[in-house]
Amino acid sequence: MPKTAIPATTTVLPSLPHVETAALAAGFATALRRAGLPSSPDRAAWLAESLRILPPTDRDRLYWACRVVFVTSREQLPVFDAVFSAVFDGMLDPATNRGDTSGPPPVGSEPRTRPTPLDQRPAGAAEHEPEQRPPAPSSGGDSPDEEGGRERDAILAVASPEERLHDTAFAELTEDEIVGMQRLVRRIMLSTPVSRSRRSRPSTHSRDRLDLRRTLRAAQRSGMDAARLVFTRRRDRRRRLVLLCDVSGSMEPYSRVFLSLLQGAVAGAHAEAFVFSTRLTRLTRQLAVRDPDQAIARAAASAPDWAGGTRLAESIRRFIDEHGRRGIARGAVVVVLSDGWAQDDPALVAAQMARLRRLAFRIVWVNPRKVAPGYRPLVGGMAAALPYCDAFVSGHSLAALTELAAAISAERTITDHERRAR
Repeated sequence: MPKTAIPATTTVLPSLPHVETAALAAGFATALRRAGLPSSPDRAAWLAESLRILPPTDRDRLYWACRVVFVTSREQLPVFDAVFSAVFDGMLDPATNRGDTSGPPPVGSEPRTRPTPLDQRPAGAAEHEPEQRPPAPSSGGDSPDEEGGRERDAILAVASPEERLHDTAFAELTEDEIVGMQRLVRRIMLSTPVSRSRRSRPSTHSRDRLDLRRTLRAAQRSGMDAARLVFTRRRDRRRRLVLLCDVSGSMEPYSRVFLSLLQGAVAGAHAEAFVFSTRLTRLTRQLAVRDPDQAIARAAASAPDWAGGTRLAESIRRFIDEHGRRGIARGAVVVVLSDGWAQDDPALVAAQMARLRRLAFRIVWVNPRKVAPGYRPLVGGMAAALPYCDAFVSGHSLAALTELAAAISAERTITDHERRAR
């Protein structure tokens, strides 16, 4: 019985061994990680789900399924192609075809071309014409034609800007990337814990407290006949969020992005926003403007000491005396965004942080220097303030800001200073 002819451009998968898709995806992710390509466990889970929903019928489909999941930039393609060829060649090529010129080509040997759009293909060609896939990296020299063709090739599977910037430190962003990052940071939703208000509202649940006053009023309206019992419960409300952002010279690589975070918090969580360098400036009203660019421009114009020195203790003292004791900081979640490089005496910083600790429900300190290898909070201002903080996060990237959001929404913990006092 004659064999069915297979087009030269199609690489049909032989029967794969009975391997679970989860095991296959995990093994391939491990191989990529060992080769230096970032591959998190959640991406392995995405690949396993993709292979389960759409089982690959040829080499191209398997290649593109893996590439869409794991490749996030053009620079990662050589490593990915090499690992894919090393992992799947032995599995996909029949042993009888090794060394046979008529056998299927090795993974990555096909030319990298853009597939012809479906609406431009001849009738009936969609079922027989496979997609083309990119080649593996070549170790030898390339001809000028090949180099020029590679420059003109289009990448079909690229990561979104959000994904590419997810783990990039704010200090490493270009000017255009900072603008895009500011837009992403404004979308972060910051939510504080819930507290019980002094105000109450009627309730129908008998487990709540009996509202004797409302019950008697209802009885009077019914002529003192048996009246239904009225219960009451205290209302829940979100705790106030207060952000104090350091805009001194040492924080300049991060202050622009942090200011966008403040603008989004003011607009979305009705937060109170302050910046400080040599003095404290309240920017809640300036950042409440709907237009983000106009809000940041007004905020920058209102802080004349931008990129100056750092008076950490003095700024916290002014916040407590002029705003905090009047109610802004009472029972609130206070977030301080600073590297702790202060000109003040560390004893003064500790004293003001102790005052803030007695007012605030929770203090979260954001220090972008924390992510540096071998970092230890030994700087005078940072070392003095840390014992009074409930959480200490880096916030140096978009991914790190998710840790900040979790720290803001968490419940209050016992600080090191309070633990020693007990």
